[in-house]
Amino acid sequence: MTETLSEWIDKFLEYLRTERNVSPHTLRGYESDLRQFYLYLTTAPDGNKRPAPEIVDIDNLTIREFLGALYEKHNKKSSAARKLATLRSFMKYLAAHEVIKTNPARAVTSPKKEQHLPDYMTLDAVEELMEMPDLNTLAGARDLAILELLYGSGLRVSELVGLDLENISINDRLVRVLGKGQKERIVPFGHKAAAALENYLMIRPELAAKMRSPQPDDKNALFLNLNFGGRLTARSVGNIVDRYVTLLAKKLKAHPHTLRHTFATHMLDAGADLRAIQELLGHESLSTTQRYTHVSADQLLRVYQNCHPRAESRRN
Repeated sequence: MTETLSEWIDKFLEYLRTERNVSPHTLRGYESDLRQFYLYLTTAPDGNKRPAPEIVDIDNLTIREFLGALYEKHNKKSSAARKLATLRSFMKYLAAHEVIKTNPARAVTSPKKEQHLPDYMTLDAVEELMEMPDLNTLAGARDLAILELLYGSGLRVSELVGLDLENISINDRLVRVLGKGQKERIVPFGHKAAAALENYLMIRPELAAKMRSPQPDDKNALFLNLNFGGRLTARSVGNIVDRYVTLLAKKLKAHPHTLRHTFATHMLDAGADLRAIQELLGHESLSTTQRYTHVSADQLLRVYQNCHPRAESRRN
């Protein structure tokens, strides 16, 4: 009996999980995109259910119509482009298993993404943020170490929560990170992050003592939950950053990734080489890192206007 489209989606997701070893976050994205595509195919224009088409009947026009439906629902181009990339990967998998002869998604042009400059914080805002945690509390000591390491090393939040004790060398001020695609890199951090980490590690045993039936993966986790002592989650880190930004009483749209963007922007403003920043951030492509040059252009313009004798601002 020939497998249905739904069954092949399940097979593909299992392949991503077991053979490609993609992160849980990436897997959720693939699953969401494919389930949405399946729902589109099995829902008639009047809203009633209809049978899923045969896989061989899904062509480039089917995929274009799906993208058109996304635009009608005001999906962003970046979201549509990601869903198309998911379909390309899925169809490639089907072609490799000889379910289809060719990949129809390859014939569909990817929508041009909107250009969004990364959000980042000023140095003054960063300084204020780092003064918010109360170091007389367990939460404050832990939270400052998190904030300092995010800003001091430009880590992704997924990388931060995945850190174990042995990944950190305070004496050398280095952290060993397992990034996207299971690629390892060594990233330095500054003396302020080192001091915050050292202070946190003194109180970490109190959090570790709260572990209930500790899992092997949790025992050596660097950052622990205040209530249960287990490994801190990415969502929890997001809540921590949101809480302190709210306390700043400023109109800042900051999140864990903002500190990563801020790290890169401040490094570039201070004259760091773009390729060095690429290595520190763990970007596979230099073009990903180059978007920070657009942010830094504002700083260059300010420097020019303040310093050049023929600049507009100096003549006023």
